[in-house]
Amino acid sequence: MRLLALALLLPLAALADKPVDAGPYVPSPQSVVSKMLEYADVGPTDFLVDLGSGDGRIVRTAALVFGASGFGVEIKDELVRQANADAQREGIADRVKFVKADLFKTDISRATVLTLYLLPETVNLLRDKLLAELRPGTRVLSHDYPLSGWIPEKYVQMDLEEKVQISGVTTTLIYLYVVPAKVEGRWTASLPGGPVTLDLKQQITRVSGTARAKGGDVALENVALRGERLSFRLAGKTYSGRVQGAAIEGAVDSGGAWNAKRVR
Repeated sequence: MRLLALALLLPLAALADKPVDAGPYVPSPQSVVSKMLEYADVGPTDFLVDLGSGDGRIVRTAALVFGASGFGVEIKDELVRQANADAQREGIADRVKFVKADLFKTDISRATVLTLYLLPETVNLLRDKLLAELRPGTRVLSHDYPLSGWIPEKYVQMDLEEKVQISGVTTTLIYLYVVPAKVEGRWTASLPGGPVTLDLKQQITRVSGTARAKGGDVALENVALRGERLSFRLAGKTYSGRVQGAAIEGAVDSGGAWNAKRVR
């Protein structure tokens, strides 16, 4: 439902000076909206933020069908008025609202789910904002265009006749991402076999690292990060845990617990 053309890609410095109008509004097919929300397992406990919300159908569908609450950000006055009027008519105005605002300046930190249908340039201009403001574990759904450098949790391709009038082809892509915790750095870990030092390197959702004990470095295997959940294999055992800021608490597949604290 979205803003699907940029007449001119503004430099980042210009974003601070005036709202960004990302182009003409084109609505997402309702079938895509429903599928996106299904794939993200949206439910009554979720707060959904839609950047470039158009007529509000994503936020309104999340409320009407899935029981969620949330808000949409749109730059065009008439679309904001229409979306709020529709929410009032549908009896969900107490749970959803639509505001005229610059999507680059909007506070999105409350979101548990965030949706995008924007051109790839705009999607990737938002990438740093998403990492900085969204909490680990927040689900991000992007229609048609991926987030550069992120590994999607789910990737779905569909063919829809409704898309022909939008993009000229039936191909429809849905990318589901999960915002990762920040684990880059050195950690002191207490494992069942004794203390070790973990050195972790991170490129958004990709993590690698080593463990040092008794003077030797051993590469961690099968390192995976999904939201707040970190796992890896070391010395034939699988360690999994929840990252909570500068601490990790977890369990070992062979039994027992482990924890770690960030050194730097």
